[in-house]
Amino acid sequence: MVKFFIERPKFAIVLSILMTLMGVLSIINMPVGQYPDVAPPSVNVFTNYRGANAQVVNDTVASVIEKQVNGVEGMQYMRSNSSNDGSYSLDITFEVGFDADRAATLVQNRVNAAMPLLPDEVKRGGVFVEKVSLVC
Repeated sequence: MVKFFIERPKFAIVLSILMTLMGVLSIINMPVGQYPDVAPPSVNVFTNYRGANAQVVNDTVASVIEKQVNGVEGMQYMRSNSSNDGSYSLDITFEVGFDADRAATLVQNRVNAAMPLLPDEVKRGGVFVEKVSLVC
């Protein structure tokens, strides 16, 4: 069999080009829905506490929100960041395959439960919850 292709290099080249084109066409025509979910869904909570340093933000905002959000259904882990400019960010990562819309709704409900315990400055500025989609 190998001898057949060695003796007919033009045939081998044409055959390899045809196989490559078929592969490219099959990738282009394959619906994206058939690809498996690789990246876990993530939800981001962020707010701003003007005039506060990182320690104050951590004590008055981060601890309140994190106590409420901790243990939400489907959560794998969460990571927070408090900055000296008064900003606060919390990233909650969920299990692979968990519905991102449902995750955002569950986190929003938990954040709403924490709202009465937050400082007035934070309430006026708002606490924002958004789902993060990682599309490559």
